[in-house]
Amino acid sequence: MQPDLEIVEVRGDESFTAWAHGYPYRTVRWHFHPEYEIQLIVETRGVYFVGDHVGHFEPGNLVLMGPDLPHNWISDVPAGQSVERRGIVIQFPAGLAKNMAATFPEFERIAPLLAESGSGLLFPAETAAAAKPLMESLLEARGLRRVILLLSLLELLVDSRDRQRLASPAFKPDPKAFMSHAINNVLAHIAANLGDDLREPMLAELVGQSPSAFSRSFRKHTGQSFVRYVNRLRISRACELLTSSEKPVLDVCMDVGFNNVSNFNRQFLLHKRMPPTKFRNFHRMQAAQAANLRAASPP
Repeated sequence: MQPDLEIVEVRGDESFTAWAHGYPYRTVRWHFHPEYEIQLIVETRGVYFVGDHVGHFEPGNLVLMGPDLPHNWISDVPAGQSVERRGIVIQFPAGLAKNMAATFPEFERIAPLLAESGSGLLFPAETAAAAKPLMESLLEARGLRRVILLLSLLELLVDSRDRQRLASPAFKPDPKAFMSHAINNVLAHIAANLGDDLREPMLAELVGQSPSAFSRSFRKHTGQSFVRYVNRLRISRACELLTSSEKPVLDVCMDVGFNNVSNFNRQFLLHKRMPPTKFRNFHRMQAAQAANLRAASPP
C-alpha cells in the first residue's frame, strides 16, 4: 500500500515545527514526509509501523525517523473514545540539518545519528524520560530558545548508546514512487497554491478522475472532505500571517485564498474559537507577557 503524503506546516518565522496531538487524529495513517521527525508517545499503547518494521508501543516510545520513511502509530483505544494528547512531534527539514552542518563543524557529530534515522531509531526508556521535558518545553518556546532546546534534544539522542534500528537494511523509501499516487500529487499542489482558487472539480480533472470518485478517494486518504482540508490549511497559514506580520485582516483573508471576509471570519471562528482580530491581539498579549517575564528575570 502506497503511503500518503503529509504536508508539514512550518511557520515562516521558524525553522522547524513542534506540536502535540491526540487520538484519533488526521495524521494517524500510513504516511510519509520529506522532513525528519522525532515522536514521543505520552499516552496509550498499540502497534506501530516504521518502514517494514512492526512493533508494539507504550508511553515512553521515542523514535527518530529520517526523510520519506513511511510510518504509522495505531493506538488500542475503543471505538468512540478519544485521547487528548497521545504524543509530541518535532519535525525539521533535511535542509536545516544540512545547512547547520555546513555552518557549524560541531554539528558533524550529529551526522551519523541522522544517517541512521533513515531506518528509524527507537531509543531506550531513560532517553525518552530525559527527552520528555525538552519536547514539552518546545511546545511553548519561542525565538532562540526553540533552537537551543532542539540542539539539546539532538545532543541527548546522539549520546544514547542503546538506540535500536527499526526498518531492515533492505527497506529503501522511494518518494518518487510514493508521489505517483494521484492524491499525493493533489496534496502537494494544494500546499503550493493555497492562495489560488482551488475547486474540487478542477483538481479531479487534474488527476483524471470524476468528481465523485475524486471526493471518495480524497476523503479516504486524508480523513476529511476536500473543503475542510483546504480550509484547515488556509486558517493555519492565516494564523502565521496574523502573528508574524502587520497585514490587515482583509489582506490576510485574500492572501490565503478566501474570497470574502465573512466566510474567512466564520471559518476562523470554527477552527480557532475566536475571530482573527482577537487571535492576533491574544498572541501579542502573550508575547508581551513573555518579554516582560524575561526582562524581570535575574541575569
